[in-house]
Amino acid sequence: MKLATWNINSLKVRLPQVIDWLAANPVDALCLQELKLSDDKYPHEELQQAGYHSAVFGQKTYNGVAILSRAPLRDVVMNITGFDDPQSRVIAATLDTPRGPLRLVNGYFVNGQEPGSEKFDYKMRWLQALHDQVQRELAAHPDLALLGDFNVTAEDRDSWDPEGLRETIHHTTQERDHFHALLQLGLHDSYRMFEQAEKTYSWWDYRDFAFRRNRGLRIDYVLISDTLKPRVRACTIDKAPRKNERPSDHTPVVVELDD
Repeated sequence: MKLATWNINSLKVRLPQVIDWLAANPVDALCLQELKLSDDKYPHEELQQAGYHSAVFGQKTYNGVAILSRAPLRDVVMNITGFDDPQSRVIAATLDTPRGPLRLVNGYFVNGQEPGSEKFDYKMRWLQALHDQVQRELAAHPDLALLGDFNVTAEDRDSWDPEGLRETIHHTTQERDHFHALLQLGLHDSYRMFEQAEKTYSWWDYRDFAFRRNRGLRIDYVLISDTLKPRVRACTIDKAPRKNERPSDHTPVVVELDD
């Protein structure tokens, strides 16, 4: 089976791209971030016609997350339990598979703006709250995948300019410490389980011909639990959608598991 994550940067604008991508890449579940639309505007009918159920936690203008799945989803939880947050950033749901229930947690991680700012402080609090939530989810659901736009480069090799950008947003020691704290819960970066080409990224700025010059960051991840790790067969970044007309600035990350 295949799972994928994609920050779509406005589902209203890029719904045709999502439908076309799903037709060419019929994954079992797709986690979308940055929907930028409210629940009542979500295109349930169009996605059902494409063969996908949806669990949605939308928000007008900014944020918003959804899990698309070929099979129905159950036990949907929105946001982080016990963390007062007006922003729609996390949705979790269970997908029943032939190998048993698979818990999917989809997160649109806080950007943080810049170290020392109020938004950065919010990011630190949010990351700690997410850590605690994932810990609880793992205790209840051993087969778990955490997918999304993490807005963190895990290592220097995940940045096109690690020295020039050192300790700037997405590159700070504090952000990376939070990322590695998630791994310490028993999660694994599926992309780094395999030998990968150097300078492979999942996000490129719209400005300064960044995609053409491959000045990007790898900030989109699929983390899988200990129990799922033996089943991972491949993890790839699909750069093709970034070449679309009016693309998202992110591109999909896909992980393949043994059925």
